Amino acid sequence: MKRRPTLAGLTMVLVVALAACGGGPRQGTSGHGGGKDTGSHTVRQDDIEKVTGVRDGVRHVTRRTTRATRPHLVKKCDTDTRRVRHTKRSHGRTKTSYTTKKVRDCHKVRRGTEKYTRVLRAEHWCVRLDDVGGKRTADDQWFRVNSTVYGRVQGEADRAKVTIQPLRKGC
Repeated sequence: MKRRPTLAGLTMVLVVALAACGGGPRQGTSGHGGGKDTGSHTVRQDDIEKVTGVRDGVRHVTRRTTRATRPHLVKKCDTDTRRVRHTKRSHGRTKTSYTTKKVRDCHKVRRGTEKYTRVLRAEHWCVRLDDVGGKRTADDQWFRVNSTVYGRVQGEADRAKVTIQPLRKGC
């Protein structure tokens, strides 16, 4: 009987020791499991800082689509009856009765095909800047931006100094 409190004490010491060794999330880890951060989280526009440079060019890459077909699924429901058993015990005797219950079973089934527009390449807007961040050697850098920033930069004169909030680097 004296083993149980001793075993519980050893378990508590082990838990405390493992918790102390774990520490908090470090830079370069996700904080869940201690593995490397793969960068799969979405980046908000507020997280990327603004970039200043000289307008060198703009590029609008149009959306490319194609017509494709896929299976057309429709909801099919069947009504079925199931036998339900009821038992009642009183005074040492058991009475059994049966009733029927309606059950509705729905699932999707393929019924032909349907045509849809498949997107091969999404539409995006890019701006090329020279002298990025005031550095004369940082030239010809592309930044992907949203359509409103693209429209504002496109209206600027060539070689004008502009400040943009990029969605990401590269085009």
